Amino acid sequence: MPLTLLPLLLQVTPTPPLPKGNPSPPPTAVSEFSGVMAPVNAVFAAIAAGDGEMLRPMLRADGNLFVASEGEDGSRKITHLTMADFMARLKPGGPKLEERLYDPAIEIDGDIALVWGRFNFYIDGKLHHCGYDHFDLVREGGNWKIANITYSSRMTGCEAQ
Repeated sequence: MPLTLLPLLLQVTPTPPLPKGNPSPPPTAVSEFSGVMAPVNAVFAAIAAGDGEMLRPMLRADGNLFVASEGEDGSRKITHLTMADFMARLKPGGPKLEERLYDPAIEIDGDIALVWGRFNFYIDGKLHHCGYDHFDLVREGGNWKIANITYSSRMTGCEAQ
């Protein structure tokens, strides 16, 4: 191969981001989408209630949670939790927690689905951090369950809404 072609072969074409979710799904998809969002919304309700046990019916016990954190100084860290660890961290009596998900993209193919969207996280009503949530779901026995949760987390560049 001539060396003059090598630089062209090494170029990387950027991949465009996932398209934004459709805020008004076709009527036939509304019940599918709401079924997928039910366990996702249950995660947010459990966070607000500080009650990890609320999650048990919505999560696969063998699932995982990954957090890709970015510090204010630019440092990066990946944290892994089992679903049991995640549930144990949600306890009543602490600060008031709230997570808000905006314009999620929802994709469904048979018995797998994903939900992807930007979020803000509030502690005692104050914006604390933001990022993107990614939920992997599987349908078992007609019910959607969260198999894995992955999200990014940063404290800068967040927009309050």
